[in-house]
Amino acid sequence: MIYRIRERFWSLGDNFTINNESDEACFQVKGEVFSWGDSLSFQDASGRELAVIDQKLLTLMPRYQILIDGAVFAEVVKEWSWFSKSFTLDVPGPNDYSIEGSFWEHDFTFNRKGRIVAHVNKHMLSFSDSYGVEIIEGEDVVAILCTCIVIDQILHDEKD
Repeated sequence: MIYRIRERFWSLGDNFTINNESDEACFQVKGEVFSWGDSLSFQDASGRELAVIDQKLLTLMPRYQILIDGAVFAEVVKEWSWFSKSFTLDVPGPNDYSIEGSFWEHDFTFNRKGRIVAHVNKHMLSFSDSYGVEIIEGEDVVAILCTCIVIDQILHDEKD
């Protein structure tokens, strides 16, 4: 399945939808106007909250938590490196995702257990302000889409 996410959406209290390849709304994301750090509610199309994306403050490297039912499900961490950017979606147990590629060009992959499970590419769709996220069947769609939103926010913060 391919999902479409708008680039640089994040602003105080911003709300937006994530559509599928048929341009049908699948998820909605709602920002909180008054919060310390970034906080977003990730919801299904009917408005039921599936996850919360919450920025952890006072950390050396950017770090966000994905909470499900109020408990930490995973953390998105920007890894430190000299020459290139990389991220980890740290899920408890041996299910971590490594995320590598050209982040500024929105062309990167999610790898788990040695295989590509999702591909992000700006040129996958014809919309100029959006990028496509292709996720193979059986992978955690919510965690991967939440991570894409976090990466976009971290890049936007670094640019500013």
